[in-house]
Amino acid sequence: MSGRVGDLSPKQSEALQQLRERIQDILPQLPHVEFRKRMKVDTITTAWQPPEVIEQYLAGGMCGYDREGSPIWYDVIGPLDPKGLLLSASKQDFLRYKIRNTEMLRMECEKQSKLGKNVESITLIYDCEGLGLKHLWKPAIEAYGEVLTMFEENYPEGLKRLFLIKAPKLFPVAYNLVKHLLCEDTRQKVNILGDEWPEVLREHIDPDQLPVAYGGNLTDPDGDPRCRTKIKYGGVVPKSYYKQDCVKVQYDQSITISRGSSHQLEYEILFPGSVLRWQFMSEGADVGFGVFMKTKVGERQRASEMTEVLPSQRYNAHLVPEDGSLTCAGAGVYVLRFDNTYSVILSKKVSFSVEVLLPDSQSQSSKSKNGADQNTELGTNGK
Repeated sequence: MSGRVGDLSPKQSEALQQLRERIQDILPQLPHVEFRKRMKVDTITTAWQPPEVIEQYLAGGMCGYDREGSPIWYDVIGPLDPKGLLLSASKQDFLRYKIRNTEMLRMECEKQSKLGKNVESITLIYDCEGLGLKHLWKPAIEAYGEVLTMFEENYPEGLKRLFLIKAPKLFPVAYNLVKHLLCEDTRQKVNILGDEWPEVLREHIDPDQLPVAYGGNLTDPDGDPRCRTKIKYGGVVPKSYYKQDCVKVQYDQSITISRGSSHQLEYEILFPGSVLRWQFMSEGADVGFGVFMKTKVGERQRASEMTEVLPSQRYNAHLVPEDGSLTCAGAGVYVLRFDNTYSVILSKKVSFSVEVLLPDSQSQSSKSKNGADQNTELGTNGK
């Protein structure tokens, strides 16, 4: 007997029943019990219907079993449209959907256990092909962080192992954003595979249980090697599903840029591959924005004296907030420049948040070294 629920000796079962009787009074107050009651977990697989946009465009699915009989769940990252999904459904809906899938996988484990194997956890395959800057959008990372926290607090033993495959160069940055949410035990279950990933998967999964697209022999009845009847691959969310124009953001700073002026923010990038991520909105009218790299460190430079990295252009950020990111190819001082030099009448109030996302474990993010200065530049294009 393993000592786990579902595989107990008669003596262990008796001891468990006695424990349940002793804690009966406080059981409803336990965090996990309150979570299940609040989210209506006991009926979520039958009484709750996910929004159509989530069903159609949130990638992933269960397909096959590993060699120990555990269900295999695939998360397919590349085709995901984080912004489209969050503009079309609430974070609560995403959380419910993940809980629903987790409960369905738990029931699948119970079915497998009845076949003679004690199955209590799943194998997860993370397909990171196509992971890009759009996936580092701050509201999306925050939503995913809430999902991870929910898993850690309520299903800590539900994961047996995680295989992460096809990781691009951007992956270390993305992983640094969320790994602090994982306990050490969960981190030990994460296996980041290189080019040998098909062989490793076949070591743990019989080829007949593994889709052809992932190195096995399994196909859909129509021969589809990606098994789309079981694994959804998402895609760009049509705007007809959108329920809002933007996601509400809490900005870190606000500034007022005088007419005929610009405002520059300096960020010293020490590690190539770091990502600059920004969000901003203006009040009353549009504002210019661009990214530059200084050619002389330690002194103020005009836009025309710096190397243009992201061309400056005017954004209607007073109508729809702007966000973006940039992978820094080399080390140096990068300048984010808000431009109001073209305005001869209006000052602009701009609210913004900027982060530096590092590709190593030294830090999760860092703010500007101080670097914000406002100066007046002549001309209509900020050059």
